[in-house]
Order: sequence, then C-alpha cells, then structure tokens
Amino acid sequence: MRIQIITAGTYGSVAPYTGLGHRLLAEGHHVELVTHARYAESVACCGLAMRPLPADPFEHLLSAHARVTQARSSPRSLYEMGRASQRAATGLVDGIIEAVDDKADLILLSTLAAPIGSVVAEYHRIPSAGVFLQPEEPTTAFPPCVMRWRPESRGNRVLGRAVNAGFDALYAAANRRLHARLGLHRRGTAQLRRRRGGSQWPVWHGFSPAVVPRPQDWRPGLYVTGYWWPHQCASWTPPTEVTDFLEAGPAPVFVGFGSMMPRPAEELGDITVRALRRAGLRGVVQAGWAGLSVAGDEVLTVDSLPHSWLFPRTAAVVHHAGAGTTGAGLRAGVPAVPVPVLTDQPWWASRLVRLGVSPGALPHAMLSAERLAAALRRVTGTPGSAYRRRAKELATHIAHEDGSGQVTRAIASWLG
Repeated sequence: MRIQIITAGTYGSVAPYTGLGHRLLAEGHHVELVTHARYAESVACCGLAMRPLPADPFEHLLSAHARVTQARSSPRSLYEMGRASQRAATGLVDGIIEAVDDKADLILLSTLAAPIGSVVAEYHRIPSAGVFLQPEEPTTAFPPCVMRWRPESRGNRVLGRAVNAGFDALYAAANRRLHARLGLHRRGTAQLRRRRGGSQWPVWHGFSPAVVPRPQDWRPGLYVTGYWWPHQCASWTPPTEVTDFLEAGPAPVFVGFGSMMPRPAEELGDITVRALRRAGLRGVVQAGWAGLSVAGDEVLTVDSLPHSWLFPRTAAVVHHAGAGTTGAGLRAGVPAVPVPVLTDQPWWASRLVRLGVSPGALPHAMLSAERLAAALRRVTGTPGSAYRRRAKELATHIAHEDGSGQVTRAIASWLG
C-alpha cells in the first residue's frame, strides 16, 4: 500500500511520524513523509521516502510567537501572531496540493495539515484519516487543549466548539485559496469539519490512554492508541562529552524549551544557571531554537539529543510541555517541571500535575531563578519521592503499549 503522511510545524510535530512511518514501512507498505525540508535527515535515517513541502511558513510564525511571549502578550503582538497563523495556514495550501501523490492508497494527516489535506485527498478520491498528537474533538471530559486542564463539565464541550470555530477562522483564507486552486465550489471551514466528523472520518491519537483516557462521549471512529515514538537512527552514538559528563557525578536535570523562545537566550540561560546553583544540581541544557548556551563545571550545553536516550539518565526534566517532550518524560519515568508557553502546552503541563508527576506548572511569564530552584528542590529532594514513584508507575503502563502497531493494524482492517 502507498501511504503518505503529511505534517507541518516544528520538530515536535514531525518526530512522532518518523516512528509511525517506520512501523508502517516494516509492515511492507511504501511510506512517504511530506514535511519541511529541514527535517530531511531525520526522515532519511528511518528509511522513509520524503517529499519536501516547498516552503516552511512556520519559521515566521515562531518568530511572531517569540515576540508575543517576550512582549508579555501585548495587543499588538497578539494581533501579529494571529495574522502570522493565518499566513502560515495559507502557505501550506500550494505545498500540500503539489505534494499529494494522486496514486497514493491512503493519506494520513496531522492536525495542522488536516483541513487542507482532507480536501485534496477527496479531490483525488484517496481515503484519508487523521493522525493527531492532541485531541481536538469537543468533550465534557476535559477542556480544549489550548486551555489548562479542568474537571469534567458540560462547559468543556461548549469551550471545545468555540475553540474549533476560532481554529476554523484561521484557516478561512487558506480554504478560499484551496478551493480556488482545485476549481471546486467552496465549502466553509466549519462545513468541512462537520463533513469529516459526520462521516466518521477516522482519527488516531498518538498519546497514551494512561495519560489521557478516551472520552466516553466521543463519536465512533476516534481512537487513542498510545504514543508513536520518534525513530532513532541505528547509526547514532552519544557524544563523548555528554557520556563523560553523565558519568562524572549525580544524575543531572534536563532543561530545554524545544522550539520555544520564552525569553531572550542570555536571560533564559542566566535563570537556568542560577536556579541549578541554588538547588545544588547539575544540568544538561539543550540549546534549542532559543539558542541557549551556558557554561560551568556542573552544567553542559548540548544540541539535539534523543530524549529516549537522555531522559532516563536524568533526575528530572524541565521543559515547555509540548506533546512530544511531555510523552518522552513520562516514558522515561522521571518527574517534571513544566514551563508552558503557548497553544497546547498549558494543557499538557496541568495534566502532568494532575497525574502526580509534577508539583506544579511554572508558566513562562512567572519564570525566575528562585521559582525554578524551588520547583527543582521539590521534585529531586526527599519530598519528590512521590513524584518519582508516580512517574515510574506511568512509565510501566506506557512501556506495554504499542501505539504505532495499533494504527498499523487498524489501517489493515479498515482498508482490507
């Protein structure tokens, strides 16, 4: 079977699909990952074919996000981010239209690619399905994933519908361009969403049911499979300076913010170093898109390293609470100090707290050396034993799951 997986965004929006794609490849399918050219090396090491999107509109979007967070969400910066989000969505249209293989047997779509890719797939009469890293279907069980977690209530479903309407509005210009390019009678974005839902369009969600159980009020066709772990290149070996640092003392704390830039790099680095020093801890700091660079006998700055290798060797993880990094920390069985910045990060951060693996979220606007040091002392000291124990329990559950296998088997059953 010829399968295309289409995803867009940051590395966290691409990495899980390398694992899912590799599993589909191992089952005998021809798999092509459609994403930004910057990830070509990660895709190639999985043995997957790749078709690059001709442009990466998310570079400008992330810059806008950085200005919003560093300006403490001023009205002008929020307006700028909204406009950048609309331009990013519109920028995907031509790339997805050109990248879709009209001879494909199945097209799998991430959340950001689904509003466009599902229309293109239908145009070519190719079956399509969602492979989402976050839940977007409204439910009473929890609030939409751009809000902090809160208890079950009917209001959650209302909020979910409102958030989806806002998401659809961001795609309105993209939708107009999409239908014009394909020569189709235009359907509104809300109408397209209803069409997917009403037809029981399949969506597989790549997170653990032990972390977010499947809501009972979801429609048929929505599944929670377990995580799709990023594929690790067989040729990868850890840098000597990292293994030497790990062996030279107690397990360090990991600090990294992925593609987020919540503060200027120099300020963020200073906060990190002072917090580690106050807490009496060693640290491995990931440079990330913020460009962190810190130095000291007890601190090591690194580039990107596989979380599956590094996290089990740490005492705790400090991160932005993106979906993938959150899952990697849970898989490793280590407690967390989430520092959420935007979109789904406050939702995952509050979920970590409710799961008992974190003493509390530390929003980026409140980040300081004193607060970070206090949080680190709580999760790594004697009082932190409960967080470590709960993290180990969840890791045991997650280790028995086979998310990619569930999707592979479901596809085989669905398409016969």
